[in-house]
Amino acid sequence: MQNSDSVVIIPTYNEIENIEKIIRAVFGLEKTFDILVIDDGSPDGTAAVVKRLQQGEFAGRLHLIERSGKLGLGTAYIAGFKWAIDRKYDYIFEMDADFSHAPDDLPRLYAACAEEGNDVAIGSRYVSGVNVVNWPMGRVLMSYYASKYVRVVTGLPIHDTTAGFVCYRRRVLETINLDEIRFKGYAFQIEMKFTAYKCGFKIKEVPVIFVNRREGTSKMNSSIFGEAVFGVMRLRLDSLTKQYPRPAGTAC
Repeated sequence: MQNSDSVVIIPTYNEIENIEKIIRAVFGLEKTFDILVIDDGSPDGTAAVVKRLQQGEFAGRLHLIERSGKLGLGTAYIAGFKWAIDRKYDYIFEMDADFSHAPDDLPRLYAACAEEGNDVAIGSRYVSGVNVVNWPMGRVLMSYYASKYVRVVTGLPIHDTTAGFVCYRRRVLETINLDEIRFKGYAFQIEMKFTAYKCGFKIKEVPVIFVNRREGTSKMNSSIFGEAVFGVMRLRLDSLTKQYPRPAGTAC
């Protein structure tokens, strides 16, 4: 039986140092969230930890999809979105396993949608300055100016376009054709936000503090960043002729 109107999707690859801690932190919140872990064949035993917790104290609230290998962040979230839509969750979250996104901020993103009427809530590092802790300055500048670049090229009125801490109302994910989302890395995050914006959904940025992971290994690399830079150009060019679906009940 479904225990919550909300599910937090957490993609994992070799997150054994973090996975039990992040699960317990989310389940320790006053607001009830279910969790879906999508593990891409982690050789370190991440999925085994999740299974142990599933069979014990978190039965019915903790869910797991195991995939055969590293298939990309974007495809993991698409699989998770479809799973959550099928189970009629009203609010569907993206969150990292490594505590770079604070579980305590989940209720704030939830409130921005459930109480304030927004369709998408973004945990934003840049809406109120630069709120990043323990990142090398070069990476901070790269991320910050990448978001600026996206705003200039696409006209997307969002400060943190590559943010991976997001709450979607189910109707957003039902409206977007998820099978047409092409990108797998940071460009996936941009494409989802851009598509939601072009569909006419109401988006709010909620200021959060992003803390670089303390345990485990970062999955960021230059090819992922390059996909974001060049993918933005493609998004903009395609948008000139593409017809975007509109939310149910609104005019085209």
